[in-house]
Amino acid sequence: MNTGILEPSAILKFQTAEFAEMRELMREESESLLERLGSLVLDRNVMLDLSGVEKIDAAGISALLALYNRAREAGNRFSLVNVPERVAEILGVVGLERLLVSHNPVQRPQYESELCRSAA
Repeated sequence: MNTGILEPSAILKFQTAEFAEMRELMREESESLLERLGSLVLDRNVMLDLSGVEKIDAAGISALLALYNRAREAGNRFSLVNVPERVAEILGVVGLERLLVSHNPVQRPQYESELCRSAA
């Protein structure tokens, strides 16, 4: 089991080449996110960088919660980093901000070469 809070096995940027124009985590995008990350969270700790996301709906929140639950069941951690204020507010309203959002600083240079992978 992975236990390092500040040493995730993967930092995934939501905004990849395929999602370059995507600014929303809505129904269609959330299904794609589940498909791409569902098995990854079973294998390792994941910190998902949401810096490019401006909107999220119930389907997006549900997908994030499903990834969190899958990771926990496998003994891993799933958290969100670089969450825009508006998205954090929405997560706070539904009571998930404290559960999903990591407030630990991410030291990009340490992870960039080895661990920063696209969600594609």
